[in-house]
Amino acid sequence: MKKSTSIAVVIAAIVLLGLLFGVGMYNGLVKKEVAVSTAWAQVENVLQRRADLIPNLVSSVKGYVTHERGVLDDLARARTQYTGAATVSDKIKAAGEMEGALGRLLVIVENYPNLKANETFLKLMDELAGTENRIAVERKRYNEAVQDFNTTIRKIPYNIMAGMAGFTPKPFFEAQPAAHNVPKVDFGK
Repeated sequence: MKKSTSIAVVIAAIVLLGLLFGVGMYNGLVKKEVAVSTAWAQVENVLQRRADLIPNLVSSVKGYVTHERGVLDDLARARTQYTGAATVSDKIKAAGEMEGALGRLLVIVENYPNLKANETFLKLMDELAGTENRIAVERKRYNEAVQDFNTTIRKIPYNIMAGMAGFTPKPFFEAQPAAHNVPKVDFGK
């Protein structure tokens, strides 16, 4: 073989290996992005379950807490915002508002012993507690997938491929600022 042919073969092999490496990187980024989307879908499943429980919970509470309509209205409004949210960021914000409204409702419930003894309410609260646990698990899984994806698209050489292919960081599902406030429960009434 001629020297120029050998050089051409080596160059072609290097280009082919580079192309295969690039395709592998791209496919890896796609896999991680799909993992984030899948994890978010699971978060949405349990958030929707919570949203579906809220109307029943509100109905069971209404008869007992006639002068606490503001909290029930906040809860209904937060649910409406969640179900109407289009983006992941909007859904995360609306879910946080729903958590805050549920927290305020639980504080009110402490003031109504008859409500706490109501069988329908107790069943709904058990369902809600189970759902909240599922939400915590799925949020953790989502945040782990986001962390993996966001870390990968920042690493060299993935950052070059991510920039060329349009991969952008995904938002974390973080606690809302109100979650840092401990609800006040007064058992002295």
